[in-house]
Amino acid sequence: MIPAPDGPPTPLAVLGPDHGGGRLAEVLPSALAVLGVPGSADPLGLAPMLAGVRRIAVLLVDGLGWYQVPTAAPYAPTLAGLAATVGRPLIAGFPSTTPTSLVSLGTGVPPGAHGVLGFTVRVPGTDRVLTHTDWAGDPSPLSWQPVTTQLERARAAGVTTTVVSRPEFGGSGLTVAANRGGDFRGAAGGEAVAAAMLAALAAGPGPTLVSGYHADLDRHGHVSGLDSAPWRVAAAEVDALVARLVDGLPPDAALLVTADHGQLDIPAAHRFDLDTDPRLRDGIRVVAGEARVRYLHVAPGALDDVVAAWSTVLGDAARVRTRDEVVATGWFGPVSEQHLARIGDVVVTCNDTYAVMASRTERPMASKLVAYHGSDTAAELTVPLLVVRG
Repeated sequence: MIPAPDGPPTPLAVLGPDHGGGRLAEVLPSALAVLGVPGSADPLGLAPMLAGVRRIAVLLVDGLGWYQVPTAAPYAPTLAGLAATVGRPLIAGFPSTTPTSLVSLGTGVPPGAHGVLGFTVRVPGTDRVLTHTDWAGDPSPLSWQPVTTQLERARAAGVTTTVVSRPEFGGSGLTVAANRGGDFRGAAGGEAVAAAMLAALAAGPGPTLVSGYHADLDRHGHVSGLDSAPWRVAAAEVDALVARLVDGLPPDAALLVTADHGQLDIPAAHRFDLDTDPRLRDGIRVVAGEARVRYLHVAPGALDDVVAAWSTVLGDAARVRTRDEVVATGWFGPVSEQHLARIGDVVVTCNDTYAVMASRTERPMASKLVAYHGSDTAAELTVPLLVVRG
């Protein structure tokens, strides 16, 4: 699909890395500029509208794409009102998936620099697939993701920094990779997240930065689908969380609300299964990525055959390209040599509402979900930025 003339992209429009607007990776650098951290650029132009602000809370709502806000509006009136008055779209980055986006937000750099290049990636030199959301610390987060985080930069400049997320994420590889430099506070559920964020925001007299995370909307989208009854309940909970944060902001504080990606419901007729189609297994050594963006690591000499087979089977449902071709698009930003092999020899990027499952080799629930993300459509890549002053 193509964008409407002179209008925003349609949800299934494929976006390029040069698509206009700000980037998720620019949120914390701009926040640090507002707080006066030396050397911080302000690519989003937040400083003029937040002059005098000394405390900033950044809330990331997992799965809240810009294109999902109108769907949530009947159950999230506060959120919808803020989107209409103080909101604008940002581009999350590619792949449009939680680990990649969280680390892009936390470091302020694109994936090619920080190295968290997908939901799952192959550990170079092995046949092991690392699932970033289940990352217990091997490989070391400090070597796997070597970029200084924005929270580390803020703390070094005298800013009090706090991370609020689910208790089980404290000390995880992904938390360390994205948010090292912040004191961790565990909180599960919207009410607890709001209370912990507001307490941290008001705790000290000096410059303060609080980074919060809420996961439930994404989970219910995956399991039950967009605009399902559970998803609507989760949207209402997000609304209550945002409303409480807005109501509780100190006078010298600001709230930034954003997200890591959007979602798309994937119909059963649009699902391929690489584990049941021998044409999609021939020549493959390791499969990583996720259903909407597959990383294929191939056997020696099999590259051309794999590209040809997947192109034939998937047809218009996906773009099948070599690693070099995808890196050359610029979506990852410059990719450091140490990170290059984490991307598949072949990258399969799904179009429209298609996906490639792995029913036998991935977690049992992975192929039974309703909504997915990861690809480069507007609905998956575009996330909100809501800016509220106390």
